[in-house]
Amino acid sequence: MTSKFEVPADKLAWRCDLSFLPFSCTADMTPLEDFIGQERAMRAIQFGLGVNKPGFNIFVAGLTGTGKTTIIKAFLKKIIAERVPANADSSFPEDWCYVYNFNDPDRPQVLKVRRGWGKRLKADMQELIENLQREGKKMFESDEFARQRQAMIEELQKKQQEMMQGLMEEASRNGFTLRVAPSGMVLLPTKDGKPMQEADYLALSTTEKKKLEDKRGEIEEKVEATLREGKKLEREITEKLATVETQAGEYLVRLPLAELREKYVDHPKVSAYLDGVREHILRNLNRFKGTELSPGMVQMTPMPLGEPSTDPFLPYRVNVFVDNSETQGPPIIVETNPSYHNLFGVVEKKPIVGGYVTDFTLIKAGSISRANGGYLVLYDRDVLANAGVWEALQRVIKNRELRIEEPAAFFGWAPPQGLRPEPIPTDTKVIIIGDPFLYRSLATMDPDFRETFKVKADFDFQVDRSQENIVAFACFISDYCNREKLRHFDPSGVARVIEQCARAVEDQDKLSTRFSDVADLLIESDYWAGKENAELVSAKHVEQAIVEKTFRLNLIEKRLQELIADGIVLVDVDGSVLGQVNGLAVYQMGDFSFGKPSRITAKTFMGRGGIVNIERESKLSGKAHDKGVLILSGYLGAKYAQERPLSLSASICFEQSYEGVDGDSASSTELYAILSSLSEIPIRQGSRCHRLSQSKRRDPGDRRYQPEDRRFL
Repeated sequence: MTSKFEVPADKLAWRCDLSFLPFSCTADMTPLEDFIGQERAMRAIQFGLGVNKPGFNIFVAGLTGTGKTTIIKAFLKKIIAERVPANADSSFPEDWCYVYNFNDPDRPQVLKVRRGWGKRLKADMQELIENLQREGKKMFESDEFARQRQAMIEELQKKQQEMMQGLMEEASRNGFTLRVAPSGMVLLPTKDGKPMQEADYLALSTTEKKKLEDKRGEIEEKVEATLREGKKLEREITEKLATVETQAGEYLVRLPLAELREKYVDHPKVSAYLDGVREHILRNLNRFKGTELSPGMVQMTPMPLGEPSTDPFLPYRVNVFVDNSETQGPPIIVETNPSYHNLFGVVEKKPIVGGYVTDFTLIKAGSISRANGGYLVLYDRDVLANAGVWEALQRVIKNRELRIEEPAAFFGWAPPQGLRPEPIPTDTKVIIIGDPFLYRSLATMDPDFRETFKVKADFDFQVDRSQENIVAFACFISDYCNREKLRHFDPSGVARVIEQCARAVEDQDKLSTRFSDVADLLIESDYWAGKENAELVSAKHVEQAIVEKTFRLNLIEKRLQELIADGIVLVDVDGSVLGQVNGLAVYQMGDFSFGKPSRITAKTFMGRGGIVNIERESKLSGKAHDKGVLILSGYLGAKYAQERPLSLSASICFEQSYEGVDGDSASSTELYAILSSLSEIPIRQGSRCHRLSQSKRRDPGDRRYQPEDRRFL
């Protein structure tokens, strides 16, 4: 009766018909220019890249090796080729620069200029400062400026002398002499034209002393009035000198700054910055009176002991934060190490004795800034492995602006004293490449995930085994051999590779699209063909590559087979036994899996205990296996306990199993063992024993099953 369910040996594996491969070798095939079978993913990517609206970023999900990165890069290159303007002088993408903020030095100002103009602005400002230093020295050290300044100083000194002479004469007429002491002007009474001695002063009568003191008070009032007038005169001269210097400074900067304003007339923020430069230079003309500096040199201003020397011309420097002078079209940045600083930028610091210093020229760009206006490609595991990066990335995408700050500030800790650069508006399409499990986890746990990554591109790990796809695989092999300088494959070699792709997905009607595994097989097959000095790779070389890889990985399988051969693990293959069935436990060992025979036994006896799963009682049973046993209990109850209660006690056990068991595919086998024990009909233990019902093929992307899980077939 069971013969009709038997599967012929020739149906156990699919064989590729060589008539599907009408070529002598893959060198005759046109290299693959398109992608195999990923229409759903490609349409999603094309849609996501075409919608330039907030939140329409792309999450590319799929198993490793299915070509996600290759397809993304190919699509981006195609889009860039379409969007690159014919005019090489296009302003897109723009350059970004940080400059000194004259109103708030702790908040550097950001400027956006035409592509390639960032370096021009930096060079122009450098040239401006060098010219002002050179011309300023000439102007402020010229004879004409010195004569004009000296004339004002001499005028002040002359007026001061006249005022002092008048005071001294007034004091002399009233019997006093005026002397200059460290503490100020001192009035001393005189006698016979000489300062009065203390004894002479004490000898005066009270009336004479009072008269002398009254005159002293009158003269002191005149002295104070004269001193106030002198101070006022000094201020006037100082203001005149400052006015002269300011006028000279305005003459010095007027023409150079006017030329720069005309050059950057299309950049209002640059014009505003140049206005700030003008005001700052006029307030700090002393910086341009020193010795001329050579181009590129930095003048160091003496600072107090323990303080670092600084660049006096720092406010006029330009930090080219993002330079797109060599970029044609939207930038494409693939960040393989998305640490916080690599992704968002950093304000670097210079160590000094006892601490650190920084300035706006030490602000460095990250990947998001360099990809502004273009595309940023990330890998989900790399992003999630760096603390704070995912949350900060979400914030940048939602706010559409980038704030360069220390991670300590992002987490709310008190950061050390530093800069707070002006935020940069961002327009970056973020593409994250990951696996389906992480996508489901993020979509479940992160409420903002669906608002920031609205497009999912799902890559399938298998395609239909159609004539079109078989030819496409041959074209892929041809293209890969050309790129990697491998020997080309003959039809038999191609057929064997495609057969292995069908076996990899455990479905005769499907082919695997994990091209990284296919590429490994091509390389290994080429190696063994080289060992034979073969011109082409044939089926025997592919088969040898498969066998050799299995040999490298199947040490544990061989050890288990030895245990069975030595009788340590007992497996009956002859005769018939009550309540006993041989099953096959599948061991997943990372990139290798194999089957281990396992004896499943059932014992039945009178009672109401129901089915006892010994594996569960000993805590060696997984959730899926527990579920299978409970389903089995329900089946027995529905089948045999419709009219009266089922009086049954049964125990199920996996003999010589000392590790965990999982999977529900053993349920039917356990049922056969129970029925055999109840009916006392033995089950044949040989090659024609009952086959276990095959469980559903598990999704290789399901992370619930770890490499050491065992699944029963």
